[in-house]
Amino acid sequence: MKIEDFNYNLPENLIAQHPIYPRDYAKLMVLNRKDKSICHRRFYDIIQYLSKGDVLVLNDTRVIRARVKGLKEGTKGKREVFLLSYLGDFRWKALVSPAKRTHKGDRILIDKDSRIYVEIEERGVSGENVVRFETHGLSMEEILKTVGNIPLPPYIKGKIVNEEEYQTVFSEKDGAVAAPTAGLHFTEDLLEKVKGKGVKVVYITLHVGLGTFRPVKETIEKHKMHREEFFISEETARIINESKMAGGKVFACGTTTVRALETAATFNGVLKPMKGKTRLFIKPGYPFKVVDAIITNFHFPRTTLLMLVAAFAGKDFILDAYNVAVKECYRFYSFGDAMLIIYRRG
Repeated sequence: MKIEDFNYNLPENLIAQHPIYPRDYAKLMVLNRKDKSICHRRFYDIIQYLSKGDVLVLNDTRVIRARVKGLKEGTKGKREVFLLSYLGDFRWKALVSPAKRTHKGDRILIDKDSRIYVEIEERGVSGENVVRFETHGLSMEEILKTVGNIPLPPYIKGKIVNEEEYQTVFSEKDGAVAAPTAGLHFTEDLLEKVKGKGVKVVYITLHVGLGTFRPVKETIEKHKMHREEFFISEETARIINESKMAGGKVFACGTTTVRALETAATFNGVLKPMKGKTRLFIKPGYPFKVVDAIITNFHFPRTTLLMLVAAFAGKDFILDAYNVAVKECYRFYSFGDAMLIIYRRG
Protein backbone atom coordinates (compact mmCIF):
# COMPACT_ATOMS: atom_id res chain seq x y z
CA MET A 1 0.00 0.00 0.00
CA LYS A 2 1.08 3.54 -0.76
CA ILE A 3 0.21 6.74 1.09
CA GLU A 4 -1.17 8.17 -2.15
CA ASP A 5 -3.77 5.37 -2.17
CA PHE A 6 -5.48 7.27 0.65
CA ASN A 7 -5.73 10.68 -0.97
CA TYR A 8 -8.72 12.62 -2.25
CA ASN A 9 -9.48 16.16 -3.37
CA LEU A 10 -11.48 18.37 -1.02
CA PRO A 11 -12.61 21.91 -1.84
CA GLU A 12 -11.71 24.22 1.05
CA ASN A 13 -15.28 25.54 1.29
CA LEU A 14 -16.45 22.10 2.49
CA ILE A 15 -14.34 22.28 5.68
CA ALA A 16 -16.91 23.02 8.39
CA GLN A 17 -16.16 26.18 10.38
CA HIS A 18 -18.96 25.88 12.92
CA PRO A 19 -21.23 23.14 14.31
CA ILE A 20 -24.76 22.41 13.13
CA TYR A 21 -27.65 23.15 15.49
CA PRO A 22 -29.35 21.09 16.68
CA ARG A 23 -26.35 18.76 16.75
CA ASP A 24 -28.26 15.77 15.43
CA TYR A 25 -29.42 17.63 12.28
CA ALA A 26 -26.04 17.03 10.62
CA LYS A 27 -26.06 14.92 7.49
CA LEU A 28 -25.45 11.19 7.90
CA MET A 29 -24.03 9.06 5.09
CA VAL A 30 -24.79 5.37 5.66
CA LEU A 31 -22.48 2.79 4.07
CA ASN A 32 -23.22 -0.93 4.00
CA ARG A 33 -20.06 -2.88 3.29
CA LYS A 34 -21.95 -6.04 2.29
CA ASP A 35 -23.91 -4.62 -0.65
CA LYS A 36 -21.80 -1.46 -1.22
CA SER A 37 -24.87 0.74 -0.84
CA ILE A 38 -24.79 4.43 0.13
CA CYS A 39 -27.78 6.18 1.73
CA HIS A 40 -28.19 9.82 2.74
CA ARG A 41 -29.90 10.59 6.04
CA ARG A 42 -29.83 13.03 8.95
CA PHE A 43 -27.93 12.06 12.09
CA TYR A 44 -31.11 11.66 14.13
CA ASP A 45 -32.03 8.82 11.73
CA ILE A 46 -29.23 6.73 13.22
CA ILE A 47 -31.77 5.29 15.62
CA GLN A 48 -33.26 3.38 12.66
CA TYR A 49 -30.06 1.33 12.39
CA LEU A 50 -29.87 0.40 16.08
CA SER A 51 -31.85 -2.54 17.43
CA LYS A 52 -32.80 -3.81 20.86
CA GLY A 53 -29.85 -5.66 22.35
CA ASP A 54 -27.22 -3.68 20.43
CA VAL A 55 -24.55 -1.68 22.26
CA LEU A 56 -23.57 1.91 21.49
CA VAL A 57 -20.06 2.64 22.78
CA LEU A 58 -19.09 6.29 23.39
CA ASN A 59 -15.81 7.93 24.40
CA ASP A 60 -16.40 10.11 27.46
CA THR A 61 -13.08 11.98 27.34
CA ARG A 62 -13.22 15.74 27.78
CA VAL A 63 -11.03 18.30 26.02
CA ILE A 64 -8.81 20.29 28.36
CA ARG A 65 -7.81 23.94 27.94
CA ALA A 66 -4.52 22.86 26.45
CA ARG A 67 -3.44 26.06 24.66
CA VAL A 68 -1.59 28.61 26.83
CA LYS A 69 -0.14 31.89 25.53
CA GLY A 70 2.61 34.05 26.99
CA LEU A 71 5.80 36.03 26.48
CA LYS A 72 9.39 34.86 26.80
CA GLU A 73 11.03 36.36 29.85
CA GLY A 74 13.55 38.99 28.80
CA THR A 75 12.87 39.35 25.07
CA LYS A 76 9.06 39.52 25.43
CA GLY A 77 8.72 37.40 22.28
CA LYS A 78 5.33 35.77 21.85
CA ARG A 79 5.14 32.08 22.78
CA GLU A 80 2.40 29.45 22.73
CA VAL A 81 2.48 26.27 24.81
CA PHE A 82 0.32 23.37 23.61
CA LEU A 83 -0.07 20.81 26.38
CA LEU A 84 -0.06 17.17 25.26
CA SER A 85 -0.01 14.93 28.33
CA TYR A 86 0.30 15.46 32.07
CA LEU A 87 3.37 13.94 33.74
CA GLY A 88 2.45 14.94 37.28
CA ASP A 89 3.88 17.51 39.69
CA PHE A 90 2.93 20.42 37.36
CA ARG A 91 5.04 18.96 34.52
CA TRP A 92 3.71 18.32 30.99
CA LYS A 93 4.81 17.07 27.63
CA ALA A 94 4.12 20.03 25.38
CA LEU A 95 4.77 21.70 22.04
CA VAL A 96 6.14 25.22 22.26
CA SER A 97 6.03 27.60 19.32
CA PRO A 98 7.88 29.05 17.61
CA ALA A 99 9.89 25.84 18.04
CA LYS A 100 13.13 27.23 16.57
CA ARG A 101 13.23 29.92 19.24
CA THR A 102 12.60 27.55 22.14
CA HIS A 103 15.52 26.55 24.37
CA LYS A 104 16.02 24.60 27.56
CA GLY A 105 15.74 26.92 30.54
CA ASP A 106 13.48 29.45 28.82
CA ARG A 107 10.77 30.92 31.03
CA ILE A 108 7.45 31.97 29.55
CA LEU A 109 5.37 34.51 31.44
CA ILE A 110 1.67 33.77 31.01
CA ASP A 111 -0.43 36.58 29.55
CA LYS A 112 -3.56 36.11 31.64
CA ASP A 113 -1.93 35.82 35.07
CA SER A 114 1.42 37.35 36.03
CA ARG A 115 1.75 34.91 38.94
CA ILE A 116 2.21 31.97 36.57
CA TYR A 117 5.11 31.08 34.31
CA VAL A 118 6.23 28.01 32.37
CA GLU A 119 9.84 26.80 32.30
CA ILE A 120 11.24 24.60 29.51
CA GLU A 121 12.91 21.75 31.40
CA GLU A 122 13.80 19.49 28.46
CA ARG A 123 13.85 19.84 24.67
CA GLY A 124 12.55 16.82 22.77
CA VAL A 125 14.00 15.60 19.49
CA SER A 126 10.57 15.39 17.83
CA GLY A 127 9.41 18.81 19.04
CA GLU A 128 7.85 17.54 22.26
CA ASN A 129 9.26 19.35 25.29
CA VAL A 130 8.93 18.81 29.01
CA VAL A 131 7.64 21.98 30.64
CA ARG A 132 6.89 22.84 34.27
CA PHE A 133 4.38 25.35 35.62
CA GLU A 134 5.34 27.61 38.50
CA THR A 135 1.99 28.13 40.16
CA HIS A 136 2.31 30.14 43.39
CA GLY A 137 -0.06 27.83 45.25
CA LEU A 138 -2.65 27.30 42.50
CA SER A 139 -3.70 23.78 41.51
CA MET A 140 -3.19 22.55 37.95
CA GLU A 141 -6.94 22.58 37.47
CA GLU A 142 -7.13 26.21 38.60
CA ILE A 143 -4.29 27.18 36.28
CA LEU A 144 -5.89 25.71 33.16
CA LYS A 145 -9.25 27.18 34.06
CA THR A 146 -7.63 30.61 34.47
CA VAL A 147 -5.12 30.79 31.61
CA GLY A 148 -5.87 27.94 29.22
CA ASN A 149 -7.86 27.98 25.98
CA ILE A 150 -9.72 25.18 24.20
CA PRO A 151 -7.44 24.05 21.34
CA LEU A 152 -9.55 24.23 18.19
CA PRO A 153 -8.00 22.61 15.09
CA PRO A 154 -6.03 25.05 12.90
CA TYR A 155 -8.43 24.68 9.95
CA ILE A 156 -11.22 26.27 12.04
CA LYS A 157 -10.50 29.94 11.48
CA GLY A 158 -13.07 31.59 13.72
CA LYS A 159 -13.89 31.38 17.41
CA ILE A 160 -16.62 29.33 19.04
CA VAL A 161 -19.27 31.10 21.08
CA ASN A 162 -19.19 28.52 23.86
CA GLU A 163 -16.42 26.01 24.52
CA GLU A 164 -19.08 23.33 25.08
CA GLU A 165 -19.57 23.40 21.30
CA TYR A 166 -16.31 21.44 21.10
CA GLN A 167 -17.30 18.97 23.84
CA THR A 168 -19.65 16.01 23.55
CA VAL A 169 -22.78 16.16 25.72
CA PHE A 170 -21.46 13.09 27.57
CA SER A 171 -17.87 14.33 28.09
CA GLU A 172 -16.75 13.67 31.64
CA LYS A 173 -13.06 12.80 32.08
CA ASP A 174 -10.51 15.55 31.44
CA GLY A 175 -7.48 14.64 29.37
CA ALA A 176 -7.99 15.05 25.61
CA VAL A 177 -6.39 17.76 23.48
CA ALA A 178 -8.90 17.22 20.68
CA ALA A 179 -12.55 16.19 20.74
CA PRO A 180 -13.75 12.71 19.75
CA THR A 181 -15.69 14.48 17.02
CA ALA A 182 -18.06 11.72 15.94
CA GLY A 183 -19.70 12.06 19.35
CA LEU A 184 -20.45 15.75 18.83
CA HIS A 185 -23.58 14.81 16.86
CA PHE A 186 -25.40 13.21 19.78
CA THR A 187 -27.87 15.21 21.86
CA GLU A 188 -29.15 14.19 25.27
CA ASP A 189 -32.60 13.71 23.77
CA LEU A 190 -31.31 11.42 21.02
CA LEU A 191 -29.38 9.32 23.55
CA GLU A 192 -32.55 8.90 25.61
CA LYS A 193 -34.40 7.71 22.51
CA VAL A 194 -31.59 5.24 21.79
CA LYS A 195 -31.82 3.85 25.32
CA GLY A 196 -35.61 3.74 25.06
CA LYS A 197 -35.28 1.42 22.10
CA GLY A 198 -33.49 -1.15 24.24
CA VAL A 199 -29.99 -0.26 23.10
CA LYS A 200 -27.34 -0.36 25.81
CA VAL A 201 -25.18 2.79 25.96
CA VAL A 202 -21.76 2.30 27.53
CA TYR A 203 -18.58 4.37 27.80
CA ILE A 204 -14.85 3.96 27.34
CA THR A 205 -12.24 6.66 27.84
CA LEU A 206 -9.45 7.40 25.37
CA HIS A 207 -7.72 10.75 25.74
CA VAL A 208 -7.26 11.96 22.18
CA GLY A 209 -3.76 13.21 21.35
CA LEU A 210 -2.43 15.16 18.38
CA GLY A 211 -0.63 12.11 17.00
CA THR A 212 -3.96 10.62 15.94
CA PHE A 213 -4.40 13.29 13.28
CA ARG A 214 -0.89 13.57 11.90
CA PRO A 215 -0.44 12.61 8.24
CA VAL A 216 1.63 9.55 7.40
CA LYS A 217 4.85 11.11 6.06
CA GLU A 218 7.19 8.22 5.20
CA THR A 219 5.66 4.87 4.38
CA ILE A 220 2.64 3.11 5.85
CA GLU A 221 4.85 0.25 6.98
CA LYS A 222 7.23 2.52 8.90
CA HIS A 223 4.61 4.77 10.49
CA LYS A 224 4.41 4.54 14.27
CA MET A 225 1.33 5.68 16.19
CA HIS A 226 1.68 7.89 19.24
CA ARG A 227 0.61 6.28 22.50
CA GLU A 228 -2.82 7.31 23.79
CA GLU A 229 -4.12 6.51 27.26
CA PHE A 230 -7.40 4.59 27.48
CA PHE A 231 -9.61 2.83 30.00
CA ILE A 232 -12.32 0.17 29.62
CA SER A 233 -14.20 -0.75 32.79
CA GLU A 234 -15.26 -4.24 33.86
CA GLU A 235 -18.91 -3.22 33.47
CA THR A 236 -18.44 -1.96 29.90
CA ALA A 237 -16.55 -5.12 28.93
CA ARG A 238 -19.20 -7.34 30.50
CA ILE A 239 -22.12 -5.60 28.76
CA ILE A 240 -20.41 -5.75 25.37
CA ASN A 241 -19.44 -9.42 25.74
CA GLU A 242 -22.93 -10.41 26.90
CA SER A 243 -24.54 -8.48 24.06
CA LYS A 244 -22.36 -10.11 21.43
CA MET A 245 -23.03 -13.55 22.88
CA ALA A 246 -26.76 -12.83 22.55
CA GLY A 247 -26.41 -11.70 18.92
CA GLY A 248 -26.29 -7.94 19.50
CA LYS A 249 -24.09 -5.63 17.46
CA VAL A 250 -21.46 -3.22 18.73
CA PHE A 251 -21.69 0.33 17.34
CA ALA A 252 -18.45 2.20 18.09
CA CYS A 253 -18.74 5.99 18.03
CA GLY A 254 -15.47 7.35 16.69
CA THR A 255 -12.13 5.96 15.65
CA THR A 256 -10.84 6.50 19.20
CA THR A 257 -13.47 4.11 20.51
CA VAL A 258 -12.63 1.58 17.80
CA ARG A 259 -8.94 1.61 18.68
CA ALA A 260 -9.61 1.19 22.40
CA LEU A 261 -12.01 -1.72 21.86
CA GLU A 262 -9.80 -3.51 19.37
CA THR A 263 -6.72 -3.04 21.56
CA ALA A 264 -8.46 -4.71 24.49
CA ALA A 265 -9.98 -7.58 22.48
CA THR A 266 -8.67 -11.12 22.48
CA PHE A 267 -8.09 -12.96 19.19
CA ASN A 268 -11.51 -14.63 19.46
CA GLY A 269 -13.34 -11.36 20.08
CA VAL A 270 -13.72 -11.29 23.86
CA LEU A 271 -13.32 -7.79 25.29
CA LYS A 272 -11.14 -7.45 28.39
CA PRO A 273 -11.35 -4.61 30.92
CA MET A 274 -8.13 -2.68 30.54
CA LYS A 275 -6.26 0.44 31.56
CA GLY A 276 -3.21 1.30 29.53
CA LYS A 277 -1.92 2.95 26.38
CA THR A 278 -2.49 1.98 22.78
CA ARG A 279 -0.39 2.40 19.66
CA LEU A 280 -2.65 0.21 17.55
CA PHE A 281 -2.46 1.16 13.86
CA ILE A 282 -5.53 -0.16 12.06
CA LYS A 283 -5.08 -0.31 8.29
CA PRO A 284 -6.53 -2.40 5.44
CA GLY A 285 -6.12 -6.08 6.18
CA TYR A 286 -6.79 -5.69 9.91
CA PRO A 287 -9.19 -8.40 11.26
CA PHE A 288 -11.80 -6.59 13.39
CA LYS A 289 -12.65 -8.55 16.52
CA VAL A 290 -15.31 -6.57 18.40
CA VAL A 291 -16.75 -3.72 16.33
CA ASP A 292 -19.70 -4.29 13.98
CA ALA A 293 -20.42 -0.69 12.94
CA ILE A 294 -18.58 2.63 13.16
CA ILE A 295 -20.01 6.12 13.56
CA THR A 296 -17.40 8.57 12.31
CA ASN A 297 -16.75 11.95 10.74
CA PHE A 298 -14.95 12.57 7.44
CA HIS A 299 -11.17 12.51 7.84
CA PHE A 300 -8.10 14.19 6.39
CA PRO A 301 -6.37 12.57 3.39
CA ARG A 302 -3.27 10.45 4.01
CA THR A 303 -4.04 9.95 7.71
CA THR A 304 -4.27 6.88 9.91
CA LEU A 305 -7.93 7.79 10.56
CA LEU A 306 -8.78 7.43 6.88
CA MET A 307 -6.83 4.19 6.76
CA LEU A 308 -8.83 2.87 9.72
CA VAL A 309 -12.21 3.47 8.06
CA ALA A 310 -10.78 2.09 4.81
CA ALA A 311 -9.91 -1.08 6.69
CA PHE A 312 -13.47 -1.28 7.95
CA ALA A 313 -15.39 -0.42 4.77
CA GLY A 314 -12.87 -1.41 2.10
CA LYS A 315 -10.46 1.07 0.53
CA ASP A 316 -12.16 1.51 -2.84
CA PHE A 317 -15.63 1.75 -1.28
CA ILE A 318 -14.60 4.39 1.27
CA LEU A 319 -12.86 6.54 -1.34
CA ASP A 320 -15.91 6.27 -3.61
CA ALA A 321 -18.03 7.39 -0.65
CA TYR A 322 -15.74 10.37 0.00
CA ASN A 323 -16.06 11.43 -3.63
CA VAL A 324 -19.84 11.19 -3.29
CA ALA A 325 -19.66 13.27 -0.11
CA VAL A 326 -17.77 16.01 -1.96
CA LYS A 327 -20.29 15.93 -4.81
CA GLU A 328 -23.21 16.13 -2.35
CA CYS A 329 -21.54 18.97 -0.40
CA TYR A 330 -21.16 17.16 2.91
CA ARG A 331 -19.33 19.19 5.57
CA PHE A 332 -15.91 17.79 6.52
CA TYR A 333 -13.75 17.36 9.63
CA SER A 334 -14.40 18.22 13.29
CA PHE A 335 -17.62 20.24 12.96
CA GLY A 336 -18.65 18.39 9.82
CA ASP A 337 -21.20 15.73 8.95
CA ALA A 338 -21.16 12.06 9.91
CA MET A 339 -20.88 8.61 8.42
CA LEU A 340 -22.22 5.28 9.63
CA ILE A 341 -20.36 2.23 8.30
CA ILE A 342 -22.09 -1.10 8.78
CA TYR A 343 -19.60 -3.98 8.66
CA ARG A 344 -21.55 -6.94 9.99
CA ARG A 345 -25.29 -7.28 10.17
CA GLY A 346 -27.29 -10.18 11.52
